[in-house]
Amino acid sequence: MDGNIKGKCNCNFFQRSKPYIAMISLQFGYAGMNIITKVSLNKGMSHYVLVVYRNAFATLVIAPFALILERKIRPKMTLMMFLQIFVLSLLGPVIDQNFYYAGLKLTSPTFSCAMSNMLPAMIFVMAVLCRMEKVDIKKIRCQAKVLGTIVTMGGAMLMTLYKGHVVNLIWSNNINPNVTQITNENYDKDWVKGSILLIFATFAWASFFILQYIIMRKYTAPISLTALVCFMGTLQSIAVTFVMEHKNSIWTIGFDMNFLAVAYAGIMSSSLAYYVQGLVMEKIGPVFVTAFSPLMMIIVAIMGFFILDEKIYIGGIIGAVLIVAGLYSVLWGKYKEYKEKEIEELIIHEQVKGINGNNKMISLENINNDIELQKNYENKIPIPEIAVSVSKF
Repeated sequence: MDGNIKGKCNCNFFQRSKPYIAMISLQFGYAGMNIITKVSLNKGMSHYVLVVYRNAFATLVIAPFALILERKIRPKMTLMMFLQIFVLSLLGPVIDQNFYYAGLKLTSPTFSCAMSNMLPAMIFVMAVLCRMEKVDIKKIRCQAKVLGTIVTMGGAMLMTLYKGHVVNLIWSNNINPNVTQITNENYDKDWVKGSILLIFATFAWASFFILQYIIMRKYTAPISLTALVCFMGTLQSIAVTFVMEHKNSIWTIGFDMNFLAVAYAGIMSSSLAYYVQGLVMEKIGPVFVTAFSPLMMIIVAIMGFFILDEKIYIGGIIGAVLIVAGLYSVLWGKYKEYKEKEIEELIIHEQVKGINGNNKMISLENINNDIELQKNYENKIPIPEIAVSVSKF
């Protein structure tokens, strides 16, 4: 009997832990992509070619699943839908990835990850401007989102304009200087330029999410949509590369770090990450996958320090702390908004159920009491540490 109880407890614990394990594993995967890509770019690989091969790999991996799993639910393609997907591909695989890789080459993996944490705040601003989200400044959740956005933007500006002194860690003297692939002089020379490119990349990625949200209302086959975006992104990236690069030799890659970078980014960060995130979002809900992104920044900072001899600056640390604080403020506001909507839907459902079952309307006083009880109950529940992680496919 005791053995059966222990077995059930262990099984339940494993089931509850799977989403956390999946998201933490993805952060390690994203961190590895940033480090490998940085090394590849430092070795001279063109970021335009990297984007082409990355999306080509992603298309080859995703397309078979889209053809098999969504062959019966794939909506009919119209001219307007094609144009929207075309713009979506331009924003994501072309503009965002090229700007991100260019900024990564000029700065550092840790800095790039920290800047990408601006995404939720930037999406919030764009959603307000597009009237997709309303702001009632009297509500605490709206105040949290506005304050978090301001703090996040302030942290990004601080990281861009101020570096400060290098932080010397205990083991910094044990690092072999020959391992480094990047130099301090390059950081000082191109830091601001790289920061601006990363901000533009984040803006393009935020625009991608806004447009994706609009498209997915009509195109209800998410895997097929991803495959189409990656495929069109591949074609668009080829055109951009022919315009920006004029040497045929840049297209040649062997079984080296360059091949590892494009294969890893295409399969891990685009294909596998999309599938795993979809499972987590379906089970837990899209309240937050971004809460795990600071973990990626910490992993990248540690890996970058040991592998690339990356320097850590006091301005970067302060800016990253501000960005993370602002990020969680925005996500807390979104979480409270999500729970309020959940309560309203529950009350409406119970109201309709009461009408169908008793053939009479539930009194307004009872509904209000139910809402208050639900809100009091939700306030006692801690915020779950699950997030909606952002995959740059």
